[in-house]
Amino acid sequence: MKVLQALLISLIFTLPITAQQISPKVLKQRWQANWIAPQNVNLKDFGVFHFRKNFDLSQKPTTFIINVSGDNRYRLFVNGHFIGTGPARSDLMHWNFETFDIAQYLTQGKNTIAAVVWNFGEYMPAAQMSNKTGFIIQGNTELESVANTNNSWKVLQNQAYKPIPVEGSKLRTYIVVGCGEEVDATKFPSNWEKPSFDDSQWLSARTLEHGYISGTGSGAEWYLVPRTIPQMEEIHQNINTVRRFESTKTITMHDNWLKGKGSLTIPANSKTTILLDQTFETVAYPEIIVSGGKSADITFTYAEALIDEKWVKGNRNEIEGKRIIGIQDIFHPDGQAKSSFKPLWFRTYRYIEITIVTKEQPLAIDDYYGLKTGYPFEEKANFSSNDPSLQNIWKVGWQTARLCAGESYFDCPYYEQLQYTGDTRIQALISLYVSGDDRLMRKALTDFNNSMTSEGLTQSRYPCNTPQIIPTFSLFWVSMAYDYWMHRKDDAFMKTLMPNIEKVLGWYERKIDPQKNMLGAMNWWSFVDWAKPWRWNAISDIGGVPDGATDGNSSIISFQYAYTLRQAAAIYETYGDKEKAIYYRTLADLLSKSSYEQCWDATKNEVADTPDKKAFSQHANIFAILANAVPKANEKAIMDKILNDPSLTQATFYFRFYLTQALKKTGSASLYYDTLTPWRDMLKTGLTTFAEQADPTRSDCHAWSASPNYDFLATICGIMPDVPGFEEVRIQPSLGTLENISGKMPHPNGDITVKLNRKDKTGIQGEVTLPPNLSGRFVWNGKTVSLVAGKQVIDLE
Repeated sequence: MKVLQALLISLIFTLPITAQQISPKVLKQRWQANWIAPQNVNLKDFGVFHFRKNFDLSQKPTTFIINVSGDNRYRLFVNGHFIGTGPARSDLMHWNFETFDIAQYLTQGKNTIAAVVWNFGEYMPAAQMSNKTGFIIQGNTELESVANTNNSWKVLQNQAYKPIPVEGSKLRTYIVVGCGEEVDATKFPSNWEKPSFDDSQWLSARTLEHGYISGTGSGAEWYLVPRTIPQMEEIHQNINTVRRFESTKTITMHDNWLKGKGSLTIPANSKTTILLDQTFETVAYPEIIVSGGKSADITFTYAEALIDEKWVKGNRNEIEGKRIIGIQDIFHPDGQAKSSFKPLWFRTYRYIEITIVTKEQPLAIDDYYGLKTGYPFEEKANFSSNDPSLQNIWKVGWQTARLCAGESYFDCPYYEQLQYTGDTRIQALISLYVSGDDRLMRKALTDFNNSMTSEGLTQSRYPCNTPQIIPTFSLFWVSMAYDYWMHRKDDAFMKTLMPNIEKVLGWYERKIDPQKNMLGAMNWWSFVDWAKPWRWNAISDIGGVPDGATDGNSSIISFQYAYTLRQAAAIYETYGDKEKAIYYRTLADLLSKSSYEQCWDATKNEVADTPDKKAFSQHANIFAILANAVPKANEKAIMDKILNDPSLTQATFYFRFYLTQALKKTGSASLYYDTLTPWRDMLKTGLTTFAEQADPTRSDCHAWSASPNYDFLATICGIMPDVPGFEEVRIQPSLGTLENISGKMPHPNGDITVKLNRKDKTGIQGEVTLPPNLSGRFVWNGKTVSLVAGKQVIDLE
């Protein structure tokens, strides 16, 4: 298995094609191409397969567009050049296909299109939905029809691969990212993707059904839709350092091989263990290049952090007395020069331990690096202040958000790689504010819309081959739709979501207890937060559930429902359904008033979690504020209780996003800067991404904890849409004790920038610049200044 030179440089080579460039026939008619598959195998089992088609062209074309999909996944090559990968994860009713213009890689004469397609079978990730092994290419026009998949294609099953199941019990946690891989290079068909490869012994592919676009045909196993997001990036990333090693034979250890300069020789008949430290967490395809070492066993173990004998992570930079445990791959070299191994799916790691057991032949490691991958977000925003520590929070937060974004948003890249609505709402806002790229947010909204169940709830995580329902996350999907509506002018898309928004709100309405006018008993998993008192219940198999959430009369969820009703009312009113808007606001008023009156404890001056007033949480009081349930005159007093009463059940990193929303609503946003202690504490433990929760934590990288990257711009700089579609902006900065701030964020019209300094004790001065065709207002201490496109000076007492 030789190194593919095309993989050693940063890519993606082939630019994505817009939907307008896809032939109308491809989008509206049954495809001429067939799904193809290998012969004589169970198409639902684990397997790795290579497909090839050789064809001649009379001249080099100027364009050559093909539409491609596979199940589970594929990587596509043209004349040995890597083109792209897919399909973007989805479900069978909305199965993505990618579109590539491959003309630049074609030549006059013989050409080869090749793809590796794999099916992880019973070991597939939870985020991977699947029917069975298959692959399809449909040429965009008659010119490209020579590439159409049919029985003229050839296929070979790669016998080099075996799955290595990932055992959650071994890791003592829930982990559903798929299997590790064991690869025997002696069985690998080297250079299979190149035109010079002899495929005469390969079998003809088996044809399955034709390709069907969603909305066509009389029945299909995959209903195809165009991909709406770009290809994931793959960028060369060196692994930084060797932290420790041991060997049964003498080795002179150096790190030149990690820089592609020279090689490290492992003696024959030896066992060597090398611990590598990327020095920061990353998501990448790790690739090793070796020479010699026939029949050796090379085991790779990947982990976010090391653990001590008590399974404690401690400071992530420290390795003394700690060991690694995690997902593994195994590679057996074939003894040839420059043999390489790269897993089919990416790995998440800070630390990698390589254990090498050689046989009769020494092994030379020529290079080892990662191909960093993920959604190609660009960091277009920035933030700075007189407190330089905020820069590190910004940097680590953006790294966290980047690692939790691929073909969907991930809750975490190591353990689940699942798109949960509760997480995704926060992640999407970070994406909008830091990159301005709304495509992944739009795809997420669509994914959850497609997940709608018959009873009127979206699934809590999607795409996912294991259904899960968290009703509160259905409400957050509505809130996420509201966020998109506020930040983007996209009426046609919003209208596609509104029928299911109505279904979600209707499900909750049917759960109202008419005696109390609060939500009554609810089925499914009413998760709110991983707060410590709301422990996991091994009998019911749920956790993070407050009092009343299951058996009825939870003020937290009643308030959340009212909060969401108000958001939905604003959307429906904009689109002309004033009666529904009035109805939703009236229902929100009823729930808010009743829940507040029954759960208000006058002795504590706090809102209880239920009418029996036995449990109190920050969460209930936060959502009481957000739902407009609290009398205006009492909002700041409750906010003070939220911040200063340690007896309240405390919000985790996740729910602190809503704590900040409550600060802003009560006019207390200046206190936000003082709430950043938990993020500073994470940095002190050597974390290079923000964790799921305070130690002890499962995940060291969880995007819901990256909310400061949104709030530095939306709260400290105060940049917020003032009307739907972000057609006007409100800038209401909240510096706290900061002396100066500077921020820039991308808007659909261009960049919004603020540069502000405190003036005496209560004043502010500086500059605000708005892009063309954007106006708004600047708000400070009750004073309002109109803003117009271009640069303007701010000077207020």
